[in-house]
Amino acid sequence: NSIYTTGNLIFHVCAGRTEAELKNFSPHYRRQSCIAFFCHLKDEVEQHRAGQAQLLKQKEPLQASEVLYKDSVLYFDDNKKWRERFVVVRADYSLELHDSQESYTKGTPARHKHLPTGGTVLTSEEKYTAVVDKAFPDPNGSKEEPSVPVVAVPGPLPVYLSLPYRRDSYFCFQQEEKRARFVSILNDCIRHQNQDYLKSVECEVQAFLKAIHFYRQETGHYESWDMLVGTDCQVLANLVMEELLPSLQTELLPKLKGKKPERKRVWFVTVEATYDLVHEQMREGLESLKNECREASKQQEALIRSDMDQINNSQTFLETKLQALVSEPAMKYSSESVAPYLTSILEELMGPISAGFQTMRLLLEDESCWNNDHLSSDSLDVLKEQLQELRNRFKFSNSTRVVHCTQSQMQQLMENAVHTFELLLQSSLKDKPDKQASVMEKAKLRVLKQFDYDSSTIRKKIFQEVLVDITLPAIKRNLAPACKTVSTIQFFGNLFLNISKNTLCRVILANSVSLIKLTTGNGNC
Repeated sequence: NSIYTTGNLIFHVCAGRTEAELKNFSPHYRRQSCIAFFCHLKDEVEQHRAGQAQLLKQKEPLQASEVLYKDSVLYFDDNKKWRERFVVVRADYSLELHDSQESYTKGTPARHKHLPTGGTVLTSEEKYTAVVDKAFPDPNGSKEEPSVPVVAVPGPLPVYLSLPYRRDSYFCFQQEEKRARFVSILNDCIRHQNQDYLKSVECEVQAFLKAIHFYRQETGHYESWDMLVGTDCQVLANLVMEELLPSLQTELLPKLKGKKPERKRVWFVTVEATYDLVHEQMREGLESLKNECREASKQQEALIRSDMDQINNSQTFLETKLQALVSEPAMKYSSESVAPYLTSILEELMGPISAGFQTMRLLLEDESCWNNDHLSSDSLDVLKEQLQELRNRFKFSNSTRVVHCTQSQMQQLMENAVHTFELLLQSSLKDKPDKQASVMEKAKLRVLKQFDYDSSTIRKKIFQEVLVDITLPAIKRNLAPACKTVSTIQFFGNLFLNISKNTLCRVILANSVSLIKLTTGNGNC
């Protein structure tokens, strides 16, 4: 009866909190949906070309069904037994677990399909146990014996996949080489699941990103958010769970009986069930909201197109007025409280990022590596550690996002270099099939020159984006008391954000462009 009562209570609490969250979020999304649709039509009319030209050629994206990785792996299944499963990772970066290679070859659907959004990969039992203990705020923890292993691993090389609000997964290997390859592809899955949807230029995604930004800012959250990962529905479910967890802890934890492992099990099962419920309720409500906005966009399209010039003129007028209000205090704060720190921040960023690009170039200089476009992230692990030091200075905590974005740019650059080399080689060998060695050398040198140009451009972009990401929240927080009125947020929010960001970019360029050029301008890493 107590379990039924608790489950019933959770259901009603989830439904109420999810409904309230969506209700509060909806006005922001409706506004941003209209703005994003207008920007889309404006770009269409003005025929804007997105993106900056790069020299290296980019390969067409893989089909989602194409296989990136497959191998037999020991997996801890739902029956709490270790079984050999055939793991397949496709180009949609989902993780499929098949009963066997034979069942996979026959086309039998996977037994499990994991989307490791927001996950963390660990290979140490000690570190994983610490993560689990942190996620279980046990009021009796200090009075009990040290934590026992969550799962007994049958081999020397475990892999723990820790997932927020969902059941963790466990794998085991006998060979370090196989484990390293699996960990690498698993981290790729996490990075792509975290970012790929949110990097889309589609109207709905851009509207959602701006809406969640202003929605959180309304409650004083100006900084980058580490749970802004996955799809729009996953992000909003994360938002609800952040608010629900404290009340769940208060209501449920004191009532849990038994030894610590059993209490842990019940707690994590409850959290997962709560998340599943929130996600499903949010999915239905969000889809309804998006359909409403799609219909509104259709109805407004003809009017927007006919009034495009008038809307642009009004936007320019408002931006001029708001600029007069914001620019002076923004520039003053940036010059006094941001500019003095930019050089030291940039130096912290440049070391590990430049080391990562140098590693790529060394790989490309070695002809034996041209068939391997997968990149080690060791140098960027150092970046994550150094970014932690900025937490107190600017209240910056989302180092994972910076590392993932940098990894994505580097990985894409590496793939572009390999693809360009292959294209040059194929073209040249048709004309000179008997001179393979000289053709390969010329192709390599040409690709390296193009790589140097593109990597310099990309690094400058990375440095500026990271500096803005770290310091812009501090500027907005400082300006908020003077500028944050209901009318400002509702009608001028986007312009206010753009002006603050543009002001910061001018300060960043004025104070750090020479240092960036010194490190990236000569083509060396």
